[in-house]
Amino acid sequence: MTTPIVHVVDDDPRILRAITRFLRSYDFRVRTYRSAAEFLRQQMPPGPACLVLDLKMPGINGLQLQQALARKGLDIPIIFVSGKADIETSVRAMKGGAVDFLTKPFAYGELLAAVQVALARSRTSITEHDALNRDREAFEKLTPRERQVCIRIAQGLLNKQVGFELGTTEKTIKVQRAHVIAKLGAKSLADVVRLVERLRGAGMLPPIASAPTGGSRAS
Repeated sequence: MTTPIVHVVDDDPRILRAITRFLRSYDFRVRTYRSAAEFLRQQMPPGPACLVLDLKMPGINGLQLQQALARKGLDIPIIFVSGKADIETSVRAMKGGAVDFLTKPFAYGELLAAVQVALARSRTSITEHDALNRDREAFEKLTPRERQVCIRIAQGLLNKQVGFELGTTEKTIKVQRAHVIAKLGAKSLADVVRLVERLRGAGMLPPIASAPTGGSRAS
């Protein structure tokens, strides 16, 4: 993976300088922004990252930026910092997925610990996303019929049951099942089941063509 980046958004230049100096003393790459709007205009580079985000700012505030990133599907762990925060606001931030909520003036040891947790979460998320993409790419290499077979065997259907549903023979399904397992790089049926469930859980399972109607049997 590329070197992680800590993005810091705060309208107070003194806070930006202090956080930047501290994090760079631990060899973190740091990018700073004076507003949420400035951060949103930037192209996010690939790789692990986290966001140290001031809650109260002119224009777009911290919670609004958190919501905007969620709408964009940008998965970047957030550490909120604020000198003026109530319990309701901090709860909303944490429910929105924030890693931590630090009250100014905070101890820099707390910030360091929160950044380390956030970057670890980012690395894990990237690893899982890359694995899901590999699963999806492998699934999409299956033929339409093999996808139909894959979904049904993942549901626990026997070869003869799949053959009946798809209007073909048990022998044909057995061959197609072997192709599915080989193309997916699976070692067992359990691996196929887990792959399908991962794709389904992530909403990445491509549409599957319907089974034939009319009871026709194809070899």
